[in-house]
Amino acid sequence: MRWILILTLLISLNGYSQWKDYTINANKDTLNRVDMSGKKQGPWSHRYETVRGEPGYEEEGFYENDRKIGEWRMFNLSGDLVGIENYKWGFKDGVNKYFSMHGDLRLEQSWKALNPDKEFDTIMVEDLDKLDSYRAVIVKNEGASLKHGTWKYYDESGGVSRTETFTLGKQEKDNTTSTATTSEKKAINKPKEVLDFEKKNSGKKKVKVKDGSTGG
Repeated sequence: MRWILILTLLISLNGYSQWKDYTINANKDTLNRVDMSGKKQGPWSHRYETVRGEPGYEEEGFYENDRKIGEWRMFNLSGDLVGIENYKWGFKDGVNKYFSMHGDLRLEQSWKALNPDKEFDTIMVEDLDKLDSYRAVIVKNEGASLKHGTWKYYDESGGVSRTETFTLGKQEKDNTTSTATTSEKKAINKPKEVLDFEKKNSGKKKVKVKDGSTGG
C-alpha cells in the first residue's frame, strides 16, 4: 500500500513538473498553465475587476502556445453568461455573440483572423454582384482581426434593430439597415448556448481555484 501511494505521488509530481506555473481547481485539474518557455497552454480563466465604471468580467477558454484558440466564454462577476467569442491564432475569428445579464442576445459580430506567422494572407471574399461567387484577396498581415461579415444589433424586444456589413475591415456603403417600426419587431427565444449553460449550471456556483505555483 505504501509503494502504491509513493508511485501515485511520483506520477502526480511528474505531471505537474512540465509546468512553470499553474492553478488547481476543486477537481484537481490544472488550469492557467504556463510551460517552461513562459507560454500559456491549455485551459485558462481570467478575471478583470470593475475599473472606472467599466463592469468587471471573467473569461474562460484555451490557449495554444500563448494564443487564444477556439471558443471563449465571458461571464459577469455574478456568474451570468454575457459573451461567447471565437479565436484563431490569438485573434477573434468567426461569429461572436454578446448577451444581456438576462440571457437575451444583444449583439452579433463577425471577424476574420489573419495568420500572424505570414507576412501576407490570402482570403476568399464573396462577390456581392454574383451569388455564390468568390475571389481571392491578398491582404498584408499586420497581426490583427478584421471586421468581416454582418454585424447585428438587437433591441430589448429581441428584434434586429440594425445591421452592418464589413469586408476585410471596411464597411460596405449604404448597407446599414434598421427596423422600421416597433410593430415589426419579433421577440426571440434565448440562444441555445445560453439555455444549455443555464441548464448545465443550474444551482451551481463558480468554482474558485487555489494557487499551485511552483515558483521560479
